[in-house]
Amino acid sequence: MFVCSCNMLTDTDVDMAVNQGATRPKEVYAAKGCKAQCGNCVPGVLCLLRRALRQAHEGQGAELGLSGGAESSLLA
Repeated sequence: MFVCSCNMLTDTDVDMAVNQGATRPKEVYAAKGCKAQCGNCVPGVLCLLRRALRQAHEGQGAELGLSGGAESSLLA
């Protein structure tokens, strides 16, 4: 799904940027070699960024063999 029509940025691009270490919208755009133009997409990029970061943290907990409350307390 396209998130930014100015830069043709997709939700997959956001996920890939997080996998490369992005933690801020600016870093998501930079990973694609661009920057926000009109700014209308920034709230959507931020939402997808938070989701991807949350999923990445949940994946790390699973790799450590954590579940339930133990994982939640580490992420709080």
